[in-house]
Amino acid sequence: MIEADRHPWLVHYPERTPHDLRPEPSTWCRELSKAFAEFEDQLMLEYYGQTWTYAEMRQDVARMAAALRASGIGKGDRIALHLPNCPWHPIFFYAALATGAAVTHLSPLDAAEEIAHKLEDSGAKLVVTLKTPELCHQFNALIGREGLPVIVQCSDPVSAAGRDCPLLEGAQAVEDFWDGHEGARFDPVDVRPDDIALLQYTGGTTGLPKAAVLTHANLCASVEMFHAFSLDEPAADRGKPALVYSPLFHIMGLVTALMKRTREGGVIHLRLRFDAAQAVEEIARHKIASFGGVPTTWIGILQAPGVTREKLASLEYASSGGAPMPTEVRRRVREMTGLDVRGGWGMTETSAAGTLIPKGAWDDKAASIGVPIAGAELKIVDVEDPAKTLPTGETGEIAIRGPNVMREYWNKPEETRTAFHDGWLLTGDVGYMDDDGFFYIVDRKKDLILSGGFNVYPLVIEKAVHQHPNVAEAMVVGVPDDYRGESAKVYVTLNVGAKPFSLTELQAFLADKLGRHEIPRHLEFRATLPHTPVGKADRKALRRETRDT
Repeated sequence: MIEADRHPWLVHYPERTPHDLRPEPSTWCRELSKAFAEFEDQLMLEYYGQTWTYAEMRQDVARMAAALRASGIGKGDRIALHLPNCPWHPIFFYAALATGAAVTHLSPLDAAEEIAHKLEDSGAKLVVTLKTPELCHQFNALIGREGLPVIVQCSDPVSAAGRDCPLLEGAQAVEDFWDGHEGARFDPVDVRPDDIALLQYTGGTTGLPKAAVLTHANLCASVEMFHAFSLDEPAADRGKPALVYSPLFHIMGLVTALMKRTREGGVIHLRLRFDAAQAVEEIARHKIASFGGVPTTWIGILQAPGVTREKLASLEYASSGGAPMPTEVRRRVREMTGLDVRGGWGMTETSAAGTLIPKGAWDDKAASIGVPIAGAELKIVDVEDPAKTLPTGETGEIAIRGPNVMREYWNKPEETRTAFHDGWLLTGDVGYMDDDGFFYIVDRKKDLILSGGFNVYPLVIEKAVHQHPNVAEAMVVGVPDDYRGESAKVYVTLNVGAKPFSLTELQAFLADKLGRHEIPRHLEFRATLPHTPVGKADRKALRRETRDT
Protein backbone atom coordinates (compact mmCIF):
# COMPACT_ATOMS: atom_id res chain seq x y z
CA MET A 1 0.00 0.00 0.00
CA ILE A 2 1.19 3.52 -0.78
CA GLU A 3 1.65 5.31 2.54
CA ALA A 4 0.44 8.88 3.08
CA ASP A 5 3.51 9.89 5.11
CA ARG A 6 5.77 8.95 2.19
CA HIS A 7 3.44 10.38 -0.44
CA PRO A 8 1.89 13.68 0.65
CA TRP A 9 -0.07 13.96 -2.60
CA LEU A 10 -2.62 11.39 -1.40
CA VAL A 11 -4.53 13.97 0.66
CA HIS A 12 -5.37 15.78 -2.58
CA TYR A 13 -6.99 12.79 -4.25
CA PRO A 14 -10.70 13.02 -5.11
CA GLU A 15 -12.90 11.47 -2.44
CA ARG A 16 -13.69 8.24 -4.31
CA THR A 17 -10.22 7.70 -5.77
CA PRO A 18 -8.46 4.79 -4.05
CA HIS A 19 -5.10 5.56 -2.48
CA ASP A 20 -3.74 2.08 -3.11
CA LEU A 21 -4.93 1.43 -6.67
CA ARG A 22 -3.36 -1.68 -8.17
CA PRO A 23 -4.99 -2.32 -11.55
CA GLU A 24 -5.53 -6.00 -12.24
CA PRO A 25 -3.51 -7.01 -15.33
CA SER A 26 -5.97 -7.22 -18.20
CA THR A 27 -6.21 -7.15 -21.96
CA TRP A 28 -8.00 -4.61 -24.10
CA CYS A 29 -9.83 -7.44 -25.84
CA ARG A 30 -11.39 -8.35 -22.50
CA GLU A 31 -12.23 -4.74 -21.58
CA LEU A 32 -13.66 -3.99 -25.02
CA SER A 33 -15.86 -7.09 -24.92
CA LYS A 34 -17.30 -5.94 -21.58
CA ALA A 35 -17.98 -2.42 -22.87
CA PHE A 36 -19.67 -3.69 -26.03
CA ALA A 37 -21.93 -5.94 -23.95
CA GLU A 38 -22.77 -3.42 -21.22
CA PHE A 39 -23.49 -0.40 -23.41
CA GLU A 40 -24.61 -2.05 -26.67
CA ASP A 41 -27.79 -0.01 -27.22
CA GLN A 42 -26.17 3.31 -26.37
CA LEU A 43 -24.65 5.86 -28.74
CA MET A 44 -20.87 5.51 -28.82
CA LEU A 45 -19.55 7.62 -31.69
CA GLU A 46 -20.78 10.55 -33.74
CA TYR A 47 -18.78 11.94 -36.66
CA TYR A 48 -20.31 14.85 -38.59
CA GLY A 49 -23.76 13.27 -38.45
CA GLN A 50 -22.70 9.62 -38.86
CA THR A 51 -23.45 7.61 -35.72
CA TRP A 52 -22.52 4.25 -34.21
CA THR A 53 -24.01 2.60 -31.17
CA TYR A 54 -21.73 0.33 -29.17
CA ALA A 55 -23.43 -2.64 -30.87
CA GLU A 56 -22.88 -1.14 -34.33
CA MET A 57 -19.25 -0.43 -33.57
CA ARG A 58 -18.84 -4.02 -32.34
CA GLN A 59 -20.20 -5.25 -35.66
CA ASP A 60 -17.83 -3.08 -37.72
CA VAL A 61 -14.87 -4.06 -35.53
CA ALA A 62 -15.79 -7.75 -35.90
CA ARG A 63 -16.08 -7.38 -39.67
CA MET A 64 -12.70 -5.64 -39.90
CA ALA A 65 -11.05 -8.18 -37.63
CA ALA A 66 -12.30 -10.94 -39.92
CA ALA A 67 -10.91 -9.08 -42.93
CA LEU A 68 -7.54 -8.65 -41.24
CA ARG A 69 -7.39 -12.35 -40.42
CA ALA A 70 -8.29 -13.22 -44.01
CA SER A 71 -5.43 -11.02 -45.22
CA GLY A 72 -2.97 -12.93 -43.05
CA ILE A 73 -2.81 -10.63 -40.03
CA GLY A 74 -2.65 -12.52 -36.76
CA LYS A 75 -1.14 -12.72 -33.31
CA GLY A 76 2.28 -11.13 -33.11
CA ASP A 77 1.96 -9.13 -36.34
CA ARG A 78 1.97 -5.35 -36.62
CA ILE A 79 -0.21 -3.04 -38.67
CA ALA A 80 0.34 0.68 -39.14
CA LEU A 81 -2.43 3.28 -38.96
CA HIS A 82 -1.84 6.50 -40.89
CA LEU A 83 -5.16 8.06 -39.99
CA PRO A 84 -6.39 11.39 -38.69
CA ASN A 85 -9.43 11.53 -36.46
CA CYS A 86 -12.12 9.59 -38.29
CA PRO A 87 -14.26 6.50 -37.57
CA TRP A 88 -11.82 4.23 -39.39
CA HIS A 89 -9.33 4.75 -36.58
CA PRO A 90 -11.28 3.03 -33.76
CA ILE A 91 -12.55 0.39 -36.20
CA PHE A 92 -9.05 -0.62 -37.29
CA PHE A 93 -7.41 -0.08 -33.89
CA TYR A 94 -9.89 -2.25 -32.01
CA ALA A 95 -9.99 -4.82 -34.83
CA ALA A 96 -6.22 -5.18 -34.91
CA LEU A 97 -6.06 -5.83 -31.17
CA ALA A 98 -8.88 -8.37 -31.53
CA THR A 99 -6.72 -10.36 -33.98
CA GLY A 100 -3.80 -10.35 -31.55
CA ALA A 101 -1.81 -7.93 -33.68
CA ALA A 102 -0.14 -4.78 -32.40
CA VAL A 103 -0.71 -1.30 -33.84
CA THR A 104 1.85 1.34 -34.68
CA HIS A 105 0.70 4.89 -35.37
CA LEU A 106 1.98 7.02 -38.21
CA SER A 107 1.20 10.70 -37.87
CA PRO A 108 -0.48 12.37 -40.86
CA LEU A 109 2.13 15.08 -40.23
CA ASP A 110 5.03 12.68 -40.82
CA ALA A 111 7.29 13.26 -43.79
CA ALA A 112 7.77 10.37 -46.23
CA GLU A 113 11.14 9.34 -44.79
CA GLU A 114 9.72 9.27 -41.26
CA ILE A 115 6.94 6.97 -42.48
CA ALA A 116 9.47 4.73 -44.23
CA HIS A 117 11.56 4.43 -41.07
CA LYS A 118 8.61 3.57 -38.86
CA LEU A 119 7.27 0.98 -41.29
CA GLU A 120 10.63 -0.72 -41.64
CA ASP A 121 11.48 -0.53 -37.94
CA SER A 122 8.10 -1.85 -36.78
CA GLY A 123 7.89 -4.57 -39.41
CA ALA A 124 4.30 -3.61 -40.22
CA LYS A 125 2.65 -6.01 -42.66
CA LEU A 126 -0.18 -3.63 -43.59
CA VAL A 127 -0.68 0.13 -43.51
CA VAL A 128 -4.02 1.94 -43.46
CA THR A 129 -4.51 5.49 -44.72
CA LEU A 130 -7.22 7.64 -46.29
CA LYS A 131 -7.85 8.24 -49.99
CA THR A 132 -7.86 12.01 -49.41
CA PRO A 133 -4.76 13.25 -51.34
CA GLU A 134 -3.39 15.71 -48.79
CA LEU A 135 -3.53 12.99 -46.13
CA CYS A 136 -1.82 10.23 -48.12
CA HIS A 137 0.45 12.10 -50.54
CA GLN A 138 3.58 11.04 -48.65
CA PHE A 139 3.10 7.48 -49.92
CA ASN A 140 3.65 8.57 -53.52
CA ALA A 141 7.35 8.85 -52.72
CA LEU A 142 7.39 5.35 -51.21
CA ILE A 143 5.50 3.36 -53.84
CA GLY A 144 7.81 0.88 -55.51
CA ARG A 145 10.20 0.63 -52.57
CA GLU A 146 11.13 -2.87 -51.57
CA GLY A 147 9.38 -3.98 -48.39
CA LEU A 148 6.53 -1.46 -48.52
CA PRO A 149 3.56 -3.17 -46.84
CA VAL A 150 0.12 -3.63 -48.35
CA ILE A 151 -1.73 -0.30 -48.39
CA VAL A 152 -5.44 -0.15 -47.57
CA GLN A 153 -7.15 3.17 -48.26
CA CYS A 154 -10.37 4.39 -46.68
CA SER A 155 -12.94 6.87 -47.90
CA ASP A 156 -13.67 9.87 -45.72
CA PRO A 157 -16.33 12.20 -47.13
CA VAL A 158 -15.45 14.91 -44.61
CA SER A 159 -11.81 15.35 -45.65
CA ALA A 160 -12.63 14.56 -49.28
CA ALA A 161 -15.18 17.39 -49.34
CA GLY A 162 -16.98 16.05 -52.42
CA ARG A 163 -13.84 15.44 -54.45
CA ASP A 164 -13.00 12.29 -56.34
CA CYS A 165 -10.08 10.73 -54.46
CA PRO A 166 -8.40 7.99 -56.50
CA LEU A 167 -6.50 5.08 -55.02
CA LEU A 168 -2.73 5.10 -54.82
CA GLU A 169 -0.95 2.80 -57.23
CA GLY A 170 -1.25 -0.77 -55.94
CA ALA A 171 -3.45 0.14 -52.97
CA GLN A 172 -6.68 -1.63 -52.02
CA ALA A 173 -9.92 0.15 -51.17
CA VAL A 174 -11.28 -0.64 -47.73
CA GLU A 175 -14.66 -1.50 -49.29
CA ASP A 176 -12.97 -4.35 -51.17
CA PHE A 177 -10.76 -5.27 -48.24
CA TRP A 178 -13.63 -6.10 -45.91
CA ASP A 179 -16.13 -7.19 -48.54
CA GLY A 180 -17.62 -10.61 -47.76
CA HIS A 181 -17.08 -10.35 -44.01
CA GLU A 182 -20.43 -8.81 -43.15
CA GLY A 183 -22.04 -10.37 -40.09
CA ALA A 184 -18.78 -11.70 -38.67
CA ARG A 185 -18.88 -12.52 -34.98
CA PHE A 186 -16.86 -10.47 -32.51
CA ASP A 187 -14.55 -13.14 -31.17
CA PRO A 188 -11.14 -11.75 -30.09
CA VAL A 189 -8.23 -14.15 -30.01
CA ASP A 190 -6.78 -15.17 -26.67
CA VAL A 191 -4.08 -12.68 -25.77
CA ARG A 192 -2.19 -12.20 -22.53
CA PRO A 193 -1.77 -8.96 -20.56
CA ASP A 194 1.94 -8.88 -21.37
CA ASP A 195 1.38 -9.20 -25.13
CA ILE A 196 2.23 -6.11 -27.17
CA ALA A 197 -0.72 -3.90 -28.08
CA LEU A 198 0.98 -0.75 -29.34
CA LEU A 199 4.33 0.38 -30.72
CA GLN A 200 4.06 4.12 -30.20
CA TYR A 201 6.86 6.18 -31.67
CA THR A 202 8.61 8.96 -29.82
CA GLY A 203 11.89 10.78 -30.38
CA GLY A 204 15.25 9.04 -30.31
CA THR A 205 18.63 10.28 -29.13
CA THR A 206 19.96 9.68 -32.65
CA GLY A 207 17.24 11.83 -34.20
CA LEU A 208 15.31 8.79 -35.46
CA PRO A 209 12.00 8.00 -33.75
CA LYS A 210 11.99 4.96 -31.46
CA ALA A 211 8.94 2.97 -30.43
CA ALA A 212 7.78 2.53 -26.86
CA VAL A 213 6.51 -1.03 -26.41
CA LEU A 214 3.13 -0.76 -24.67
CA THR A 215 1.42 -3.98 -23.67
CA HIS A 216 -2.26 -4.71 -23.17
CA ALA A 217 -1.60 -4.50 -19.43
CA ASN A 218 0.06 -1.07 -19.82
CA LEU A 219 -2.85 0.42 -21.76
CA CYS A 220 -5.52 -1.16 -19.55
CA ALA A 221 -3.72 0.06 -16.42
CA SER A 222 -3.51 3.60 -17.77
CA VAL A 223 -7.21 3.60 -18.65
CA GLU A 224 -8.05 2.33 -15.16
CA MET A 225 -5.81 4.93 -13.50
CA PHE A 226 -7.43 7.81 -15.38
CA HIS A 227 -10.87 6.35 -14.66
CA ALA A 228 -10.15 6.04 -10.93
CA PHE A 229 -9.11 9.69 -10.78
CA SER A 230 -12.36 10.78 -12.46
CA LEU A 231 -14.85 8.87 -10.30
CA ASP A 232 -16.07 12.15 -8.80
CA GLU A 233 -16.29 13.88 -12.18
CA PRO A 234 -19.84 13.95 -13.61
CA ALA A 235 -18.39 14.44 -17.10
CA ALA A 236 -16.95 10.91 -16.92
CA ASP A 237 -20.32 9.26 -16.24
CA ARG A 238 -21.94 6.82 -18.62
CA GLY A 239 -23.59 8.52 -21.58
CA LYS A 240 -21.91 11.89 -21.07
CA PRO A 241 -20.77 13.48 -24.34
CA ALA A 242 -17.20 14.56 -25.06
CA LEU A 243 -16.10 16.67 -28.03
CA VAL A 244 -12.81 15.23 -29.30
CA TYR A 245 -10.32 17.05 -31.47
CA SER A 246 -7.26 15.53 -29.75
CA PRO A 247 -5.49 13.28 -32.29
CA LEU A 248 -6.19 9.61 -31.67
CA PHE A 249 -2.78 8.82 -33.16
CA HIS A 250 -1.23 10.50 -30.09
CA ILE A 251 -1.03 8.54 -26.87
CA MET A 252 -3.05 11.05 -24.82
CA GLY A 253 -5.95 11.22 -27.25
CA LEU A 254 -5.90 7.46 -27.76
CA VAL A 255 -6.00 6.56 -24.07
CA THR A 256 -8.14 9.32 -22.58
CA ALA A 257 -10.47 10.34 -25.41
CA LEU A 258 -11.06 6.93 -27.02
CA MET A 259 -10.17 4.03 -24.74
CA LYS A 260 -11.19 5.53 -21.40
CA ARG A 261 -14.52 6.79 -22.70
CA THR A 262 -15.19 3.45 -24.37
CA ARG A 263 -14.57 1.69 -21.06
CA GLU A 264 -16.91 4.14 -19.28
CA GLY A 265 -19.72 4.06 -21.83
CA GLY A 266 -19.17 7.62 -22.96
CA VAL A 267 -20.38 9.33 -26.12
CA ILE A 268 -17.56 10.52 -28.38
CA HIS A 269 -18.24 13.37 -30.80
CA LEU A 270 -15.16 12.92 -32.98
CA ARG A 271 -13.91 15.69 -35.24
CA LEU A 272 -11.29 15.70 -37.98
CA ARG A 273 -9.71 19.06 -37.33
CA PHE A 274 -10.19 21.93 -34.91
CA ASP A 275 -12.25 24.94 -35.86
CA ALA A 276 -12.94 27.30 -32.96
CA ALA A 277 -16.25 28.70 -34.17
CA GLN A 278 -17.47 25.22 -35.05
CA ALA A 279 -16.38 23.90 -31.65
CA VAL A 280 -18.40 26.54 -29.82
CA GLU A 281 -21.52 25.64 -31.79
CA GLU A 282 -20.89 21.89 -31.30
CA ILE A 283 -20.60 22.34 -27.53
CA ALA A 284 -23.95 24.12 -27.47
CA ARG A 285 -25.71 21.75 -29.90
CA HIS A 286 -24.60 18.47 -28.32
CA LYS A 287 -24.55 19.70 -24.70
CA ILE A 288 -20.91 18.66 -24.46
CA ALA A 289 -19.80 17.83 -20.92
CA SER A 290 -16.07 17.34 -21.50
CA PHE A 291 -13.75 19.27 -23.76
CA GLY A 292 -10.00 19.67 -23.94
CA GLY A 293 -7.05 20.34 -26.16
CA VAL A 294 -3.88 22.38 -26.04
CA PRO A 295 -3.56 26.05 -25.02
CA THR A 296 -4.06 27.18 -28.62
CA THR A 297 -7.41 25.36 -28.60
CA TRP A 298 -8.63 27.50 -25.72
CA ILE A 299 -7.20 30.68 -27.22
CA GLY A 300 -9.24 29.92 -30.33
CA ILE A 301 -12.41 29.25 -28.29
CA LEU A 302 -12.08 32.54 -26.41
CA GLN A 303 -11.59 34.44 -29.68
CA ALA A 304 -14.33 32.66 -31.63
CA PRO A 305 -17.03 34.93 -33.03
CA GLY A 306 -20.29 34.58 -31.13
CA VAL A 307 -18.85 32.71 -28.14
CA THR A 308 -20.94 33.28 -25.00
CA ARG A 309 -21.18 31.79 -21.52
CA GLU A 310 -24.52 30.31 -22.52
CA LYS A 311 -23.01 28.36 -25.42
CA LEU A 312 -20.41 26.83 -23.10
CA ALA A 313 -22.79 26.28 -20.18
CA SER A 314 -22.97 22.48 -20.56
CA LEU A 315 -19.25 22.00 -19.91
CA GLU A 316 -18.43 20.13 -16.73
CA TYR A 317 -14.77 19.41 -17.39
CA ALA A 318 -12.16 21.48 -19.22
CA SER A 319 -8.60 20.34 -19.80
CA SER A 320 -5.42 21.40 -21.56
CA GLY A 321 -2.05 19.80 -22.16
CA GLY A 322 0.94 19.70 -24.46
CA ALA A 323 2.31 23.10 -23.39
CA PRO A 324 2.04 25.47 -20.43
CA MET A 325 -1.30 27.26 -20.20
CA PRO A 326 -0.83 31.07 -20.08
CA THR A 327 -2.22 32.50 -16.85
CA GLU A 328 -4.41 35.04 -18.60
CA VAL A 329 -5.95 32.39 -20.85
CA ARG A 330 -6.68 30.20 -17.83
CA ARG A 331 -8.31 33.14 -16.04
CA ARG A 332 -10.52 33.97 -19.03
CA VAL A 333 -11.64 30.35 -19.45
CA ARG A 334 -12.66 30.33 -15.80
CA GLU A 335 -14.65 33.53 -16.29
CA MET A 336 -16.37 32.12 -19.36
CA THR A 337 -17.13 28.61 -18.06
CA GLY A 338 -16.85 28.70 -14.28
CA LEU A 339 -14.31 25.85 -14.62
CA ASP A 340 -10.65 25.56 -13.83
CA VAL A 341 -8.74 24.25 -16.81
CA ARG A 342 -7.34 20.94 -15.66
CA GLY A 343 -4.58 18.84 -17.09
CA GLY A 344 -1.38 17.18 -16.05
CA TRP A 345 1.67 15.47 -17.43
CA GLY A 346 2.40 12.15 -19.08
CA MET A 347 4.56 10.53 -21.71
CA THR A 348 4.31 8.05 -24.52
CA GLU A 349 6.45 5.77 -22.35
CA THR A 350 3.90 5.97 -19.50
CA SER A 351 0.87 5.22 -21.69
CA ALA A 352 -0.11 8.88 -21.13
CA ALA A 353 -0.67 8.51 -17.36
CA GLY A 354 1.59 10.47 -15.02
CA THR A 355 0.18 13.37 -13.03
CA LEU A 356 -3.16 15.16 -12.88
CA ILE A 357 -4.21 18.47 -11.40
CA PRO A 358 -6.83 17.93 -8.67
CA LYS A 359 -9.95 20.03 -8.64
CA GLY A 360 -9.47 23.43 -7.01
CA ALA A 361 -5.69 23.36 -7.19
CA TRP A 362 -5.06 26.09 -9.75
CA ASP A 363 -5.14 29.17 -7.54
CA ASP A 364 -2.05 28.39 -5.49
CA LYS A 365 -0.49 25.71 -7.72
CA ALA A 366 -0.74 27.44 -11.07
CA ALA A 367 2.69 26.35 -12.27
CA SER A 368 2.32 22.72 -11.18
CA ILE A 369 1.79 19.65 -13.35
CA GLY A 370 -0.27 18.21 -10.48
CA VAL A 371 0.05 15.14 -8.31
CA PRO A 372 0.82 11.53 -9.28
CA ILE A 373 -2.18 9.73 -10.71
CA ALA A 374 -3.58 6.88 -8.62
CA GLY A 375 -1.48 3.77 -9.14
CA ALA A 376 1.74 5.59 -10.06
CA GLU A 377 4.66 6.76 -7.95
CA LEU A 378 6.93 9.68 -8.76
CA LYS A 379 10.14 10.88 -7.19
CA ILE A 380 12.99 13.27 -7.89
CA VAL A 381 16.45 11.82 -8.44
CA ASP A 382 19.86 13.34 -8.96
CA VAL A 383 20.42 14.09 -12.65
CA GLU A 384 23.91 12.59 -12.57
CA ASP A 385 23.19 9.78 -10.09
CA PRO A 386 19.66 8.34 -10.36
CA ALA A 387 20.35 6.08 -7.37
CA LYS A 388 20.17 9.20 -5.19
CA THR A 389 16.63 10.33 -4.32
CA LEU A 390 16.45 14.06 -3.62
CA PRO A 391 14.46 15.63 -0.78
CA THR A 392 11.41 17.84 -1.14
CA GLY A 393 12.11 21.12 -2.89
CA GLU A 394 15.36 20.06 -4.57
CA THR A 395 15.54 20.02 -8.35
CA GLY A 396 16.45 16.87 -10.23
CA GLU A 397 15.11 14.42 -12.79
CA ILE A 398 11.55 13.14 -12.46
CA ALA A 399 11.35 9.34 -12.21
CA ILE A 400 8.16 7.29 -12.37
CA ARG A 401 7.08 3.70 -11.90
CA GLY A 402 3.74 1.96 -12.22
CA PRO A 403 1.85 -0.64 -14.25
CA ASN A 404 1.37 1.91 -17.03
CA VAL A 405 5.09 2.28 -17.75
CA MET A 406 6.33 0.77 -21.01
CA ARG A 407 8.14 -2.54 -21.14
CA GLU A 408 11.01 -1.36 -23.34
CA TYR A 409 11.97 0.47 -26.51
CA TRP A 410 11.43 -1.66 -29.61
CA ASN A 411 14.73 -3.09 -30.85
CA LYS A 412 16.67 -0.59 -28.72
CA PRO A 413 18.28 -2.50 -25.83
CA GLU A 414 20.85 0.20 -25.05
CA GLU A 415 18.27 2.99 -24.96
CA THR A 416 16.04 0.77 -22.83
CA ARG A 417 18.86 0.17 -20.39
CA THR A 418 19.62 3.88 -19.96
CA ALA A 419 15.93 4.78 -19.66
CA PHE A 420 15.45 2.79 -16.46
CA HIS A 421 17.13 2.69 -13.07
CA ASP A 422 16.14 0.09 -10.50
CA GLY A 423 12.66 -0.27 -12.03
CA TRP A 424 12.03 3.49 -12.32
CA LEU A 425 11.68 5.20 -15.69
CA LEU A 426 13.93 8.25 -15.95
CA THR A 427 11.73 10.75 -17.76
CA GLY A 428 14.28 13.32 -18.90
CA ASP A 429 12.14 16.07 -17.34
CA VAL A 430 13.82 18.16 -14.65
CA GLY A 431 11.71 19.43 -11.78
CA TYR A 432 10.90 19.21 -8.08
CA MET A 433 8.16 18.25 -5.63
CA ASP A 434 6.81 20.75 -3.08
CA ASP A 435 5.77 20.04 0.51
CA ASP A 436 2.19 19.26 -0.59
CA GLY A 437 3.23 16.57 -3.06
CA PHE A 438 2.69 18.69 -6.19
CA PHE A 439 5.26 18.31 -8.95
CA TYR A 440 6.76 21.03 -11.12
CA ILE A 441 8.82 20.91 -14.32
CA VAL A 442 11.48 23.59 -14.60
CA ASP A 443 13.44 22.37 -17.62
CA ARG A 444 13.84 19.43 -19.95
CA LYS A 445 16.85 17.23 -19.79
CA LYS A 446 16.41 16.62 -23.47
CA ASP A 447 15.93 19.39 -25.98
CA LEU A 448 12.33 18.52 -26.77
CA ILE A 449 10.17 21.37 -28.07
CA LEU A 450 6.44 21.32 -27.30
CA SER A 451 4.74 23.12 -30.17
CA GLY A 452 0.96 23.25 -30.35
CA GLY A 453 0.70 19.96 -28.47
CA PHE A 454 3.19 18.13 -30.71
CA ASN A 455 6.66 16.90 -29.75
CA VAL A 456 9.32 18.45 -31.95
CA TYR A 457 12.91 17.23 -31.81
CA PRO A 458 15.69 19.72 -32.68
CA LEU A 459 18.08 17.11 -34.08
CA VAL A 460 15.51 16.02 -36.67
CA ILE A 461 15.13 19.62 -37.87
CA GLU A 462 18.88 20.25 -37.81
CA LYS A 463 19.55 17.22 -40.01
CA ALA A 464 17.05 18.50 -42.56
CA VAL A 465 18.41 22.07 -42.50
CA HIS A 466 21.93 20.74 -43.00
CA GLN A 467 20.85 19.44 -46.41
CA HIS A 468 20.60 23.04 -47.64
CA PRO A 469 23.66 23.74 -49.82
CA ASN A 470 24.31 27.14 -48.20
CA VAL A 471 24.30 25.88 -44.60
CA ALA A 472 27.52 25.17 -42.74
CA GLU A 473 25.96 24.48 -39.35
CA ALA A 474 22.50 24.67 -37.80
CA MET A 475 21.20 24.53 -34.24
CA VAL A 476 17.55 24.51 -33.22
CA VAL A 477 15.92 25.50 -29.95
CA GLY A 478 12.39 26.18 -28.81
CA VAL A 479 11.36 29.79 -28.31
CA PRO A 480 8.20 31.13 -26.63
CA ASP A 481 5.21 31.36 -28.94
CA ASP A 482 1.97 32.94 -27.71
CA TYR A 483 -0.07 30.69 -29.97
CA ARG A 484 1.77 27.35 -29.99
CA GLY A 485 3.41 27.50 -26.57
CA GLU A 486 6.79 27.00 -28.24
CA SER A 487 8.03 27.02 -31.82
CA ALA A 488 11.30 26.03 -33.42
CA LYS A 489 13.96 28.64 -34.11
CA VAL A 490 16.91 27.68 -36.29
CA TYR A 491 20.30 29.37 -35.95
CA VAL A 492 22.48 29.04 -39.04
CA THR A 493 26.07 29.68 -40.04
CA LEU A 494 26.72 29.85 -43.79
CA ASN A 495 29.29 28.20 -45.98
CA VAL A 496 32.06 30.51 -47.19
CA GLY A 497 30.73 32.66 -49.98
CA ALA A 498 27.14 31.46 -49.56
CA LYS A 499 24.31 33.95 -49.49
CA PRO A 500 21.64 34.20 -46.76
CA PHE A 501 18.11 33.08 -47.51
CA SER A 502 14.75 34.03 -46.11
CA LEU A 503 12.68 32.06 -43.63
CA THR A 504 10.07 31.50 -46.34
CA GLU A 505 12.70 30.05 -48.66
CA LEU A 506 13.96 27.74 -45.90
CA GLN A 507 10.43 26.58 -45.10
CA ALA A 508 9.85 25.74 -48.76
CA PHE A 509 13.13 23.79 -48.85
CA LEU A 510 12.09 21.78 -45.78
CA ALA A 511 8.49 21.11 -46.85
CA ASP A 512 9.19 17.58 -48.15
CA LYS A 513 11.72 16.75 -45.43
CA LEU A 514 9.80 17.56 -42.24
CA GLY A 515 6.29 17.34 -40.89
CA ARG A 516 4.32 20.58 -40.81
CA HIS A 517 4.60 20.75 -37.03
CA GLU A 518 8.41 20.58 -37.33
CA ILE A 519 8.88 23.46 -39.78
CA PRO A 520 10.86 26.29 -38.08
CA ARG A 521 9.02 29.54 -37.45
CA HIS A 522 12.12 31.67 -36.82
CA LEU A 523 15.52 31.99 -38.51
CA GLU A 524 18.67 33.79 -37.43
CA PHE A 525 22.10 33.85 -39.07
CA ARG A 526 25.23 33.82 -36.92
CA ALA A 527 28.93 34.05 -37.58
CA THR A 528 29.51 31.27 -35.07
CA LEU A 529 27.38 28.97 -32.91
CA PRO A 530 28.11 27.93 -29.31
CA HIS A 531 29.69 24.58 -28.48
CA THR A 532 30.58 22.79 -25.26
CA PRO A 533 34.26 22.22 -24.39
CA VAL A 534 34.10 18.78 -26.04
CA GLY A 535 32.68 20.25 -29.25
CA LYS A 536 29.02 19.32 -28.87
CA ALA A 537 26.25 21.72 -29.89
CA ASP A 538 25.45 23.92 -26.91
CA ARG A 539 21.71 24.49 -27.30
CA LYS A 540 21.48 25.42 -23.64
CA ALA A 541 23.53 28.56 -24.33
CA LEU A 542 21.13 29.53 -27.11
CA ARG A 543 18.14 28.93 -24.83
CA ARG A 544 19.72 31.13 -22.16
CA GLU A 545 20.09 33.90 -24.74
CA THR A 546 16.43 33.52 -25.65
CA ARG A 547 15.32 33.79 -22.01
CA ASP A 548 17.57 36.79 -21.38
CA THR A 549 16.33 38.82 -24.34
